[in-house]
Amino acid sequence: MDKKPINIGFALSRITTEQFALIEDNFESGYEVKIHVNIRFAADNKAKLVGVFTKFTFETNQKQFLIIEVGCHFNIEPKAWEDMFVEESNQLTIPKGFLRHLTLITVGTARGILHAKTENTPYNKFYLPTINVADLIKQDNVFEFNDN
Repeated sequence: MDKKPINIGFALSRITTEQFALIEDNFESGYEVKIHVNIRFAADNKAKLVGVFTKFTFETNQKQFLIIEVGCHFNIEPKAWEDMFVEESNQLTIPKGFLRHLTLITVGTARGILHAKTENTPYNKFYLPTINVADLIKQDNVFEFNDN
């Protein structure tokens, strides 16, 4: 994608809790808690939607005890979509800076859902730390669509 900045209008259209699991038998106190992060992206050319999915897995002693995956689905303004879409190759290129912004929104949303689902339980002390998404998203993302 060329280096000129583009203004990308968007709106959050839907939030989904893709996964939530609390496996109490796997939690072992006294061990370091590790958090694994996975981020994935999806795009729908017909609906002009971009989905950002963040998955966090908490573990102690190499056993997963808490899993949460959240999706935020964003409507992209048609003009902005056109600016990122190349019709000849049927490809959409989303700039990394914009993906980082959408990912920050999704991580914050996951943080809130995690709090709500563990409120008034001993697991409410496990929260999502701040995450430098610039370390995780280093390049633009290209989506290829087929006409089917």
